[in-house]
Amino acid sequence: MNILALTNLFPSAWDPLRASFNRQQFDRLARVHDLEVMVAIDFRDRHRGRRGEPPPLSHARATDFTFWYPPRIGRSLHGLAWYASLMTQRGAALRRGRYDLLLASWGYPDAVGTARLARALGIPYVVKVHGSDLNQQANHWLQRRQIASALRGARAVVAVSAALAERARELGPPTDRVHVLYNGVDGDHFRPGDRAAARERLCLPPEAPLVLYVGNLKPGKGCLDLLEAFPGLLQRQPDARLAFVGDGPAARALRTRAGELGIADRVVFAGARAHDELPAWMHAATLLCLPSHNEGVPNVVLEAMACGLPVVASNVGGIPEVLPTHAGRMVPPRDRQALVDALDEVLRRDWPPGPITAHAARYSWHDNIERLDRILQDAARPAAPM
Repeated sequence: MNILALTNLFPSAWDPLRASFNRQQFDRLARVHDLEVMVAIDFRDRHRGRRGEPPPLSHARATDFTFWYPPRIGRSLHGLAWYASLMTQRGAALRRGRYDLLLASWGYPDAVGTARLARALGIPYVVKVHGSDLNQQANHWLQRRQIASALRGARAVVAVSAALAERARELGPPTDRVHVLYNGVDGDHFRPGDRAAARERLCLPPEAPLVLYVGNLKPGKGCLDLLEAFPGLLQRQPDARLAFVGDGPAARALRTRAGELGIADRVVFAGARAHDELPAWMHAATLLCLPSHNEGVPNVVLEAMACGLPVVASNVGGIPEVLPTHAGRMVPPRDRQALVDALDEVLRRDWPPGPITAHAARYSWHDNIERLDRILQDAARPAAPM
């Protein structure tokens, strides 16, 4: 089939490390179908300039357009603005594209704009939802109505967790059109490795317990909660270290607060790292911590387990579906004392990597693409006559 994927969740020259899970999935899907990805670039990011080159694609093709929108009070107009931005800049090419199917990856405004585009072109579409696009955006009634309409008009809705699929069903699409499809893990890159060698390579202390955070540095990911909890952990684990791998709006606040807490010498700020650099950090770590306030199923949890690493994460979204007790612990979001207790417990226990990696092996890109292909093939078939 000739498929057009439309999303803001994809690496670009303006955000080279963004949404590596979509890059991995779409590039693999392009082995099966002719797939073009059209990436929405926030006008503010476009204005700030290019930040680097995204990882190369082996099979898919990627283009982009600038997403212009009214900020703040105009949020309920973003779906219309997304569609207008797309058609103004790429309308002629879209009409010539002769696509069989559109695939929107993100609920708002991407799916809402894609629904409009599908109606204009007279072709079916599928929506993929990830987490906060439903868990947060659908809590605002004006956006909720638009998201619900987009989901009801889709031939299929693909959710990355069962919890998110249930959230999608609440918005009204036919139950049989909602599918749970967990993301995959690249087992060739994410697998157990030598901790001593990784620490030497990364210039980290050879023996100290190392708590690793990987992801966007923003309050909703719980990174500030983790930093505030860390002094409590140091009272029990005096040699512990904390490493933040990532960047984002909370980066400066985290550095400042680490100094105020007197723990700056125990915290490593590694900055954003390419996806293929993450295994080394996971090999070096003692555990991964992701204390998010809400989630779908974060790929970093699956990738850490594929490396044999135990995980401490919030009991939110789809995390309980993928994190068993033999692979780590879950805590209530925003509960810093519970976070200290869980980190201390995991650091004191021995966690054989074999059962953890065996569990992570259930989440493969091969299976993911096979199932996604079937969903898309079914969605592209002509609708049955009423």
